[in-house]
Amino acid sequence: MSRRSRLNGEGTITLRKDGRWEAAAYVPTSAGTLKRKRQYARTRADAHAKLVRMLEQANRGIPVADKSWTVGAYLTYWIEHVVTPRRRPKTLLAYESAVRLYLVPLLGSKRLERLAPRDVLGMLARLRELCLCCARKLDARRPEEVQCCSRGRCCGRRLSTRMIQLVHAVLRNALQNAVREELVSRNVAKLVQVEGPSYARGKGIDPASARELLATVKDDRLYALYLMALTLGLRKGELLGLRWDAVDLEKGELAVTRSLQRINGELVSAPPKTRHSCRTIPLPPFVVDALQARREQQRREHLNCGDDWLDSGYVFTTAVGSPVDPRNLNRHWYALQKRTGLEGYRFHDLRHSFVSLLLDLGVAPHIVREIAGHSDLQVTLGVYAHASAEEKRKALTRLGKLFE
Repeated sequence: MSRRSRLNGEGTITLRKDGRWEAAAYVPTSAGTLKRKRQYARTRADAHAKLVRMLEQANRGIPVADKSWTVGAYLTYWIEHVVTPRRRPKTLLAYESAVRLYLVPLLGSKRLERLAPRDVLGMLARLRELCLCCARKLDARRPEEVQCCSRGRCCGRRLSTRMIQLVHAVLRNALQNAVREELVSRNVAKLVQVEGPSYARGKGIDPASARELLATVKDDRLYALYLMALTLGLRKGELLGLRWDAVDLEKGELAVTRSLQRINGELVSAPPKTRHSCRTIPLPPFVVDALQARREQQRREHLNCGDDWLDSGYVFTTAVGSPVDPRNLNRHWYALQKRTGLEGYRFHDLRHSFVSLLLDLGVAPHIVREIAGHSDLQVTLGVYAHASAEEKRKALTRLGKLFE
């Protein structure tokens, strides 16, 4: 077709001086304007195919990006304008670290619109080979005598499967936002499968061990905390973030609205893990009694400190009124493990015990889910419910009686 007979909007194919063929057409952009977009090919046939694809995309109303982004520039924009206003501080920290330490160094210079599945596959392969010291630039912050990789002695430590999965998830979420903003036409990270980690199922402690634990800690200032972990299933951060203004001892209920976490070296009061974690829990009489005793104990500590008392408003505080650091609770738990023979159990396993014991008592799973604040019933049944060998044996024995 001659240049004169070519209709408006059909685009052009021309031979460049460098021997490549150029396909060009005016296409809509994500900013609502028209932009002349050019693509290049080695042959005229390939250039024609690219022109057809450009025009087809334009006819379907799919715009191109109004500016050319690198992956690194877009990830920085995404963290600042999308993640920061919406995510919890701990999630933001994880996302920012994945972007800064892994995604920007490995993919940051690539053009966003040209990112392909093979680039994501290559990044994941590189992550599996990456030494932690090199990835996190640890040697730069170490004295020379303890440096390893910079002196040719690789530490041999590699990223965990969970961390690689997290980096992939962060990229996938960022690209999905780019799709919504019509900066790219597809999410190439979704086309790449990543192997997930295999978690060891949490283990709950049996009722006898739970009673022994509470008896051991009965006279401890954190007795009510352990009691509530075992009988209400509150998470560590939810317990430490509990404030007196969220507790109504007359009505016998408390509201879970905050979680205390250590982020970037500071204690931060943040929203709970998920929206389902925000919940109101009725308090059994024995928990009300324990909380009343805790309030009286805190009143005496206030009197002893006088003007040095720090009125933080938290239920569980230090002897001077400041919040209890999650790391200090871990130390308290490790010491308690040795006294009660519970080595190998995590503090979080007290929550596992709570869910398992309620299910064993025949409490409906949806009730357990609401008390525990799980986002999905499958979490309640699949992760936190643990049947002992004796319970399985009893169940099968009862079944066998049907055939006698």
